[in-house]
Amino acid sequence: MLFDVRPRLQTIPPDRYAREPKALSPTARTEESKGRFPMKLTRLIPLVLIPAAAFAQTKVTTAPFGTLPDGGTVQSYTLTSPQLEVKLITLGAHITAIQAPDREGHKTDVVLGYDDLAGYLADKNTYMGSVPGRYANRIGKGQFTLDGKQYQLPLNNNGNTLHGGTTGFDRYNWTAKQIPSGVEFTVVSKDGDQGFPGTLTAHVRYTLAADALKIEYSATTDKDTVLNLTNHTYFNLSGHGEILGEKMMINSDKITPVNSGLIPTGKFMPVAGTPFDFQKPTTIGDRINVTAGPAGQQMVYAGGYDHNFVLKSAAGTHLAARVMDPASGRVLTVTTTEPGVQFYTGNFLDGTYKGREGMVFAKHTGFCLETQHFPDSPNQPNFPTTELKPGQTFSSTTTFRFSTEK
Repeated sequence: MLFDVRPRLQTIPPDRYAREPKALSPTARTEESKGRFPMKLTRLIPLVLIPAAAFAQTKVTTAPFGTLPDGGTVQSYTLTSPQLEVKLITLGAHITAIQAPDREGHKTDVVLGYDDLAGYLADKNTYMGSVPGRYANRIGKGQFTLDGKQYQLPLNNNGNTLHGGTTGFDRYNWTAKQIPSGVEFTVVSKDGDQGFPGTLTAHVRYTLAADALKIEYSATTDKDTVLNLTNHTYFNLSGHGEILGEKMMINSDKITPVNSGLIPTGKFMPVAGTPFDFQKPTTIGDRINVTAGPAGQQMVYAGGYDHNFVLKSAAGTHLAARVMDPASGRVLTVTTTEPGVQFYTGNFLDGTYKGREGMVFAKHTGFCLETQHFPDSPNQPNFPTTELKPGQTFSSTTTFRFSTEK
């Protein structure tokens, strides 16, 4: 089901409501073209194997979360293991809560979110906890050329397209199916939706095993298209306040620098000796206000960190980042099959929205680690391609694992 919660937009025709798709075809590899790295199109073996018994301990429950103005029902799902509790909703395939223990065993919600559906409907800017799409992150001027044809997307971010356009996947009410230890969300985006070619069927599977939440993305299309899927959860490992005191490690030695509109220049910038060097654990706030030099200009453009980090290992499942909160001892480890991760420090959170227990979502009260292909890849020949063709199945896996340190 697709529901547009932005009043300024036109009504969505009924034929764009999501339906349960046919089973996915076997995975396939894309061919390399024009010298570009291929998009990840095969399922890959996880870096850390999770015992089957861990999945068996997960309980899945469901309940209504609220009613949309068109009468549609948003459903919630709760995944519970001995270590974690994860809450999800069908609107936007959001992660709405993750309860994780500190070093003393006390559980706290470590993601930003709202108590009820009204909060998610009112929030038109943060993409909080959602799966954006069809193309997560930015496309410069909302334009790209595919198979010799130029496509124009809605402009919703300073003359560019952000997270799929004015009505992206975060605004869809996805269909849901309970699966062992988790839930699978499905959305169907029709040919021409937000200007993108091809009818795209996308699945997102959340499964919980002990201390790890696994997110598996897959998609097929009936026409050549472009695709980039991620999760836009804002983490705060202490549960409240700013995240500037948390220690971040990112497995990257270069970023894709941006212009003043936060569109990649197409070049790569080494992180050594700059505020972007998180190859060793570094307190997030230590260098966030640096303004000198080319790297400082990058910080000025974004008001902090909002950049794509190129991960050192591009093959298989690899480490993306590790974050530790000294106050609580909580640790978040992120592994992925994606080539990049967008590290965002909530620079545009401005206190407009309030979440659970009245928490004001102010600047730097949450950080995102959005595993992804690179922003503006359809216009950047040096970046890994994000093209998806009929007969191929896009596949990607990201895991959030929680632990503690003394």
